[in-house]
Amino acid sequence: MSEDGHNHDPGCEHAHDNRLESWSLLTSGVLVGAALLASGLEDGSQTATTLLAGAGMLAGGWFLLPKAGRAVLRLRPDINLLVVIAAIGASVIGEWVEASAVVFLFGVAEWLEGWADRRARRATEALLELAPKVAVVKRDGGFVEVPVDQVALGETVATKSGMSIPLDGEVTRGESAVNQAPITGESVPVDKKPGDTVFAGTINGEGSLEIKVTKTTGDTTLARIIRLVAEAQEQKAPTQRFVDVFARYYTPAVTVVALLVFLLPPLLSEGDWNTWLYRACVLLIIACPCALVISTPVSIVAGLTALARRGVLVKGGAHLETIGRLKGLAVDKTGTITEGKPQVLGVELLGSATMPQVLGVAAAIDEHSAHPLAKAVVAHAKEQKLSYERASDYLARSGRGAEGVIDGHAYFVGNHRFAHELGVCSESVEARLAAIEAQGQSVVVVGHRPHDGCKGEVWGIIAIGDTIRPNAKAAIAALHAAGVEQVVMLSGDNQRTADFIARQVGIDEARGDLLPDDKVEAVKALRAKHGVVGMVGDGVNDAPAMATASIGIAMGAAGTDAAIETADIALMQDELAKIAETIRLGRRTLGIIHFNISFALGLKALFLLLTLLGYASLWFAILADTGATLLVIANALRLLAAPKPATA
Repeated sequence: MSEDGHNHDPGCEHAHDNRLESWSLLTSGVLVGAALLASGLEDGSQTATTLLAGAGMLAGGWFLLPKAGRAVLRLRPDINLLVVIAAIGASVIGEWVEASAVVFLFGVAEWLEGWADRRARRATEALLELAPKVAVVKRDGGFVEVPVDQVALGETVATKSGMSIPLDGEVTRGESAVNQAPITGESVPVDKKPGDTVFAGTINGEGSLEIKVTKTTGDTTLARIIRLVAEAQEQKAPTQRFVDVFARYYTPAVTVVALLVFLLPPLLSEGDWNTWLYRACVLLIIACPCALVISTPVSIVAGLTALARRGVLVKGGAHLETIGRLKGLAVDKTGTITEGKPQVLGVELLGSATMPQVLGVAAAIDEHSAHPLAKAVVAHAKEQKLSYERASDYLARSGRGAEGVIDGHAYFVGNHRFAHELGVCSESVEARLAAIEAQGQSVVVVGHRPHDGCKGEVWGIIAIGDTIRPNAKAAIAALHAAGVEQVVMLSGDNQRTADFIARQVGIDEARGDLLPDDKVEAVKALRAKHGVVGMVGDGVNDAPAMATASIGIAMGAAGTDAAIETADIALMQDELAKIAETIRLGRRTLGIIHFNISFALGLKALFLLLTLLGYASLWFAILADTGATLLVIANALRLLAAPKPATA
């Protein structure tokens, strides 16, 4: 149990899950009920009532005494000590039934907290049960069933229709629709064919698949999600840290106030000792910050779990609170607003070179690059069945393009900005570039690089188009509806193309021609304007900008270790609409936390006043405390049942 006396660590979770403690509470409840009945009988024996109440107090409170003792030794009063003192005080003045009820109902409240914590965590841990414990592996020319932890990398496993896929891998044979909801939150099955990636715990559809294993059981995407969510649940959010610090000072202060309530009235105004001891005990129970302390952690765990089940991995309560306060959002263009699968739409010749020469030079240089535009050029050259050799002396120019040497001649491929920097952007070239960019297409300028007195020459322009995501416009509208005041698109592409795409989807502002450092500065400017801002990228190329933002969000992170590790929030599905859903749930979590804290503090203030005025009893105090705890827990657990909004 933590120093505030609550079960927010694994040891306490095990303690509350202890069968003996549960049976003790049940026994205590029966004995307290019997004592209450005995006290209500006209011929009831005071001795029988006292014995039953005392036994009920021991049955329900034996596990409180060691905790209270440790609090005394540390000289740091906690909730357990407050309850023990109140129970002893009530017993001293003969209120045995109330004393036993205090211990029993406090035990029930603690058990409920433990149950709520386990309930929220179990919802995530249940995902692990989706992955089968055995796999059908191809060995020695046949298929044998072995435990999944004995399957090696590179082995082939078979998955029949309707079965769970045991490990992450690549489909080598067969086609089928796979339900990826446990990983990505997608409700619609995804068609898989040879070469596609599949994940452990996803459900195979009608077809039969053979899969080459790429990750062993402990390294699967599902296992990593569970592990990271568990780590996130252990991290304290800012609000929780504040509440913990508050409780650390609040509890000793309440102990001192209760002592003064007991001593001062009898000493200063000859008040009745028993009366003021009783009121001091009531004050101790009323002041127990059970509902206050549990208000944040249960809400955070429930929020993290609800998002994990929707394919959104939030790596800590602090990030969940941050996303709930988000005001501005920067998004990368390629792969976020667009599909990230650009294609060559056309080639314009501007110099003396032929079409095969322009494409051949571009492909020879772009063979060295993993950039989406470079991949599109290479793919198009191969479709045209062009023969070329990789360029030598390759040199990448970040955010601009690349250079290389072919047959002893220096060539370049690059964007509009690079053409300007090389001094080869003539009026005719500029006119053609402007016309292509005005249609929302990206340009790759190809030609001779200026060197050794040679001015250089533009051979041609390759026009490349990337399809805007079908739901991008609705997703941007959903972001605005979720409370994001400004959405800014950041792109290394030219400004005309960026503006065209931004207008198509309803983005507030587009900034093109950006180098990686420029994206960082753009995010800084957005933070200066809005305070709390996010950056959406791929988790690798946009890492500096994501680190600069209040929160970094990676899209399509399923199976991508680098994206999961880099981002504060990883969207397992390549779906922009998930961000609006995450923001809404983050805001809802914050709202529940703030309501719970206000409710707990307001209730304490009200009943403390009633206690000092003599209108509260021990029964009233413990029922109010237990009731408040139950209401706070129930309010937090509503997050687990949060309905999925309609897909944008």
